[in-house]
Amino acid sequence: MKVLNREELQVAEGVLLQHLPKSYKVYGFLYGINRNKPATVEVMVDSWPDFKVIICRPHPKLAMEFMKKVTCFSTDEQAFRKVLTEENAIDWSTYFVIGGLDNSLTPLFKEVSSDREVNNRYYTLVRLLYLPEVSCLQSPATDSELESRISSLKPFHASLVNQTWKFGGNQQGYNNIRHLISNFPSCCIMDEHGQPVSWILVYHYGALGILYTLPEHRGKGYAKVLISTMAKKLLAESHPVYCFIEEDNSLSYKLFKNLGFIEDPSYRAVWLEFNF
Repeated sequence: MKVLNREELQVAEGVLLQHLPKSYKVYGFLYGINRNKPATVEVMVDSWPDFKVIICRPHPKLAMEFMKKVTCFSTDEQAFRKVLTEENAIDWSTYFVIGGLDNSLTPLFKEVSSDREVNNRYYTLVRLLYLPEVSCLQSPATDSELESRISSLKPFHASLVNQTWKFGGNQQGYNNIRHLISNFPSCCIMDEHGQPVSWILVYHYGALGILYTLPEHRGKGYAKVLISTMAKKLLAESHPVYCFIEEDNSLSYKLFKNLGFIEDPSYRAVWLEFNF
């Protein structure tokens, strides 16, 4: 395995661009790193320059700050099997999460973890939806009053967002949210007192997420406005626009589909936990 340097990461980004949508999550990591966003991962390949396996694993200097998440993409299952069984690309001795893995590779991970006597379980199964260009976007109508209340989140909003985030509510969640707000795009709608009542963030791997509207402000179309506003901004910067929707979240799925997001119906991604 080889850890990529800055110049090699730029080359790898171009290669992954050819494998969208399945490579979106790893591509999103590289997109951010190559544009000077804080790197929470180091990126490894099985060979260079003609790699078949690419892995994003927790950066050694940040291992204690964020949940240990690993992201992988492969064009060759046998090459991937070799990496998992013969290389030290993944630390199997500690708790970690494989995020956004092509679900067709789940049996391979379960087999290898079983051989290593490492327990595992599904965390969540998701759909991948993406917006390739702005012409696909079905933007909702907005008036000048609503547009005047669209802003971005500030670090001191991290506590509010963390309290309402399904996967947050603790110190680690707060640290993660604050990191995202401080370093990546966000969009929110303020009330008359300047407090956010609806918001959307961008994860460090480039995906839209943490979309939420306070219960008393729902039914006003805020989510549509935020997704549309954020998508336009990101596409204008050639930023990838995609999201993961949990398999049973039919409301969010319908929301993004109605806004023009595209899905490969044959593809599913999965989050798996190990050593829990």
